[in-house]
Amino acid sequence: MKQSVKWIIIALLFAGMLSGAFIVYNQLSKNYSNDRIEQNTSNQAQQNDSTVTAPDFTVFDTNGNEVSLSDYKGKPVVLNFWATWCYYCKVEMPDFNEAYKNHPDVQFLMINATDGIQETQEKANSYIKEQGFDFEIFFDTTQQAVYNYRVTGFPATFFIDKNGNIAAMRNGLIDKETLEKGINIIAQQ
Repeated sequence: MKQSVKWIIIALLFAGMLSGAFIVYNQLSKNYSNDRIEQNTSNQAQQNDSTVTAPDFTVFDTNGNEVSLSDYKGKPVVLNFWATWCYYCKVEMPDFNEAYKNHPDVQFLMINATDGIQETQEKANSYIKEQGFDFEIFFDTTQQAVYNYRVTGFPATFFIDKNGNIAAMRNGLIDKETLEKGINIIAQQ
């Protein structure tokens, strides 16, 4: 009799722990859903005079030419930080390629975090060619862009309006619908 009571108590405790874990998981996952982007609303920013100017940086194109974010002032920009060793970067790239084709009025800056050790220009060029992506890639060989945007994890995406202000951002994997939301934010400003 004592043995069966003991097992019943253990089973109830286990069921309680599972229920608690399920509740906590559901609450936390609401904060980390794929369709969430952090947005700076222009009205709020104008009222508070707190627009967030996108930090400038210089990276290199595939020919070794210097390219700066400020070169694209007056045009909405999707700024994405990625690396070939990043699984989630690879997952989202087909959606970026499709968006690139569908939004010729938006500049896509696909910044490869090229540290020269774990990530090289050769690896990045090979991967893009192998996958048949159409967008151009840029190399952050000095890590200036990564540092200026305080990127601590990949991928990271910033949506910059034509005035050079960060309108929205997303850390981590971004799905197709959320990417389109971000593009619509900067395309309408």
